[in-house]
Amino acid sequence: MKRSDNINDDLLVKYLLDTVTPVEKGAVEKWLNEREENRRYYQHFQTIWQESRQLAVKSTVDENEAWKRFQQRVGAGNAATKVVPLASRTNTIFPFLKIAAVVLVLLGAGGLWLLLHNNKTIITADTQVASQVLPDGSAITLNKGSRLTYANVNNTREVSLKGEAFFDVAKDENKPFVIKANDVTIRVLGTSFNVKTQNGATSIIVESGAIEVSKGGKVLQLKKNERTTIREGQSSFEKQTDNDELYNYYRTKSFVCNNTPLWKLVSLMNEVYGVDIVIENEAKRNLAINTTFPTSSLDENLEIISLTYDIQVTRSGSRILLK
Repeated sequence: MKRSDNINDDLLVKYLLDTVTPVEKGAVEKWLNEREENRRYYQHFQTIWQESRQLAVKSTVDENEAWKRFQQRVGAGNAATKVVPLASRTNTIFPFLKIAAVVLVLLGAGGLWLLLHNNKTIITADTQVASQVLPDGSAITLNKGSRLTYANVNNTREVSLKGEAFFDVAKDENKPFVIKANDVTIRVLGTSFNVKTQNGATSIIVESGAIEVSKGGKVLQLKKNERTTIREGQSSFEKQTDNDELYNYYRTKSFVCNNTPLWKLVSLMNEVYGVDIVIENEAKRNLAINTTFPTSSLDENLEIISLTYDIQVTRSGSRILLK
């Protein structure tokens, strides 16, 4: 669909956001009045923009700067970059990937990237934890480095997860919410729980309600404060009772320890901070920790551990030793 030379998608996005100058506004409105074809283009443009915005969270990001970052992110301007057309509900194809991209960068202010691709939506949290509400009303919190994919089909509540996410699923007794994580399937009607995939293992812990976990024909029911870990190639898995709240660290911004063994806290701190903490004193390995640590500072947390639990903290090259 051809447009006037002085009108581009960037200007139309600004017009939709009501951030145009009086001169730019006049140019767009003049263009709209020139031809029916222009008005149809704008209506299609506006429809996809509005439908995409329904997935968006509030943001104060600068759209122009965000668009520049998106171009850098996907390699805009590179002839080898493949631009995938965005399908409407009527299966008519419009070249509006850029609109979806702008919505993507609007979400990017919270570390969240949203891409409409081949009738699927891919939500990625890169360097920050990010939250999003899905079309069915279910709320998710993605840990950094995680990705969620779902089909843009009204009658489907099925998603695929790589990484870690907390789900607060909207209740619908007639339509189960299904999560695919590695080779594990999780089915729920309405509850809240955490799923983590790492190194071929899938760990699930339920915060409220109940869920059904299945793999290879085996089905396991999990209720509040129950968890299971299923490893790649493992045919059997069992439930465990666990009141540990460490799994919530990326949502609460704190390590909440309730009789948590030191080794477990150290393992998570290594993951979160990207460090190598080693417990040299084996007698301290299973020491029960009952403290809440903010996730903001590794050094402060090490100092608290040292003073509270009589543990000597030393550094040896890139390693941090607990004695």
